[in-house]
Amino acid sequence: MNARRHLISGTALAVSCALGLGALTACTSADAAGGSGKYDVVASFYPVAFLAERIGGGHVHVTSLTQPGQEPHDLEISARQTAQLQEADAVLYLKGLQPSVDEAVAQSGVRTKVDAASLTTLEEHGNEVGGHAAAHDTHEGEESGGKDPHIWLDPVRYAQVAQGVGKALEKGDPDHAADYRKNTAALVKQLDELNTRFEKGLAHTTSKVFLTTHAAFGYLAERYGLTEEAVNGLDPESEPSAARVRDLERMAKADGVTTVFYETLVSDKTARTIAADAGLKTDILDPLEGITEKSRGTDYFSVQEANLKALQQALGAK
Repeated sequence: MNARRHLISGTALAVSCALGLGALTACTSADAAGGSGKYDVVASFYPVAFLAERIGGGHVHVTSLTQPGQEPHDLEISARQTAQLQEADAVLYLKGLQPSVDEAVAQSGVRTKVDAASLTTLEEHGNEVGGHAAAHDTHEGEESGGKDPHIWLDPVRYAQVAQGVGKALEKGDPDHAADYRKNTAALVKQLDELNTRFEKGLAHTTSKVFLTTHAAFGYLAERYGLTEEAVNGLDPESEPSAARVRDLERMAKADGVTTVFYETLVSDKTARTIAADAGLKTDILDPLEGITEKSRGTDYFSVQEANLKALQQALGAK
C-alpha cells in the first residue's frame, strides 16, 4: 500500500455520510444512531454501505467510515471512529482493503462482524488479468499482484456478498428477518439482470483488451472474457516503471486498444500522459469505491451501467 495516507481530522469525522438508494443520503452526526432505535451498522466504505442500505431498508442506520471522495485505500480511522465501531450492532468491511479498519474491527467487541471477502472467493491478480492479450514481458519493479479485494465490480460475486450480508442482518436483527430476506432477494435479482446486460453487451467486440490506470477490474475482466492491462497494480497511487509504460504502449498497438481508462478519485495525469504518447483516448472507468458529484451515476447500478457503456465504446461492441 502507498505510504501516503490521509489522516482524517476529528472535525471532519463529526459528520459521516451513509450512501443509499439512488443517491447520497443526508449526512448525519456520528452520534445520531444512538437514539434512532434502528439496527446500527458501521460500514467501511461505499460498496458494503450500499448493501447495508439496500438490504436493511428502513430498519437500519448505516454509517460509512470512508467519506465520499476519499480514496478508501488511504483511510486511517480515528479514535472517534474506533469508539463508534465499539457501539455498533454490526460492522461490514472487506478484509485486506483497509488495514486500519481490519485492526480496529479485530480489536472491537462488535457482536456481528461481516467480512465481505469471506462471503465469496478472492484471487491473486497483478497488472494483467485475463487471457486475451498477447504475452508481455514482466519487468523488474512491476507489481506481481496479491489478493484482489475488488469483488464488488463483478455482479456475480457482489450478489454472493449481498446474500451473506442479508443472512448476517437476519441473524443479528431477527425481528426484521423477513424484510431482510425480501430485500436481499430483490437486490440479487437486480444484480443478476446487470450481469446479463454485461454478458450480452460485451459478447461481441472488436477488441477484448482494455487499459486502466488501476488494477481494479480483474474480476470484471475474467467474468466477461476480457483482459485488463493496468498501468499500476492494486494500489491506485503506485508509480509504474518506465519499462512498464513502454510495454503498455506496444501492447496497445498490437491489441487494438483505443482508450486509457482512469478513475474519479485519483489523478488522471498518468492516463493522459500515456494516451498522448500512444495516440489513444482517455475515459472514465469507475471502480465504485465511492460516489461523488464527479461520478457517472448516483449509485452502484447507475455507475455500473456507465462503466458498461464506456467499455462497449472502447472495445468496439457490435
